[in-house]
Amino acid sequence: MKKALLVIDLINDFNFHEGEQLLENTKQILPNIQEIKNYAKANQYPIIYINDHYETWETDYKKIAETCRTAKNAEVIELGLPAEEDYFIMKPQMSGFFRTPLRSLLEHLGIEHLILTGIAGNICVLFTANDAHMRGYTLHIPENCVASNTDQHNQEALKLMAEVFKANISPI
Repeated sequence: MKKALLVIDLINDFNFHEGEQLLENTKQILPNIQEIKNYAKANQYPIIYINDHYETWETDYKKIAETCRTAKNAEVIELGLPAEEDYFIMKPQMSGFFRTPLRSLLEHLGIEHLILTGIAGNICVLFTANDAHMRGYTLHIPENCVASNTDQHNQEALKLMAEVFKANISPI
């Protein structure tokens, strides 16, 4: 089964209600996301970065990163930047599939299984997982590679993704 790694919304300004909490929770999962990125590269899985545009409506991740970067979030943003061989998709709303070319890219690459990582687990990761499940993809959403504003919201979202979408949520 051909796999791809999705990295969701790490280019983030964290300038919203509970943004500071999400930033702190995101910092906790950064080593795990780096580890799974290294694993994906070693196994030649495509890595696809999917990100909000932060009112820039840019498809250039560098411009989105410039808009979002602060001293507090620079470490997170750096991990959210694709390498030259990776893919980047700007999303207009919560799901990585909604009004984006993600489905076409996955079909082109022959992908059947998605590994989802990123933030926020109870919003953008959840909506992307829902849409992936509805399109027939199998899912691995490592619980130690997803963060939400609160631990409770994160655990509720992971439980839902495991029970309803049949996602494997075992940690990496």
